[in-house]
Amino acid sequence: MKKNWKIAQKPLKSRLMKFILIDRVISVEAGKELTATKSVSLAEEYLGDHFPAFPVLPGVLLLEGMIESAAWLVRHTQNFSNSMVLLEAAKNVKYKSFAAPGMKITYNVKAKTIEENTSSFITTGVCGEEAIVDARLTLRHFNLADDNPKLAMNDGKIIECMKQRWKLLTQ
Repeated sequence: MKKNWKIAQKPLKSRLMKFILIDRVISVEAGKELTATKSVSLAEEYLGDHFPAFPVLPGVLLLEGMIESAAWLVRHTQNFSNSMVLLEAAKNVKYKSFAAPGMKITYNVKAKTIEENTSSFITTGVCGEEAIVDARLTLRHFNLADDNPKLAMNDGKIIECMKQRWKLLTQ
């Protein structure tokens, strides 16, 4: 029996979850540090599965909040010169507590180095006065056109989108 894959794939695409794991950039000092926040809401999709009787922000999403915060520091410091800012390594990740709905996480990111193509950070996630996660991160940054010049237009679109999101995060 022949399947119509376009029909079969359509519902899957509409169910894909997309997360932005910081709500606001509170402070930034180019090349040095950034502080961002995330308010955990009971309405967030992943809480239905993680865990229904004890909903908490999954540890991997706590880590992603720190990665996003570090990536914004790179973008701001380098004047959005790279479209891609990706995790290369996460080391010494320590989860100390949970973040439940109603809690506000403050991510503190301190740059050890920000170089042309790589950067490293010491990061912490705090709820109230309690540190709930910390890690050492290494990010790499580049443009898609570095490997394929035909993708330069894509780099421009991504960078413009990131600049617009930055404006929203820093209002």
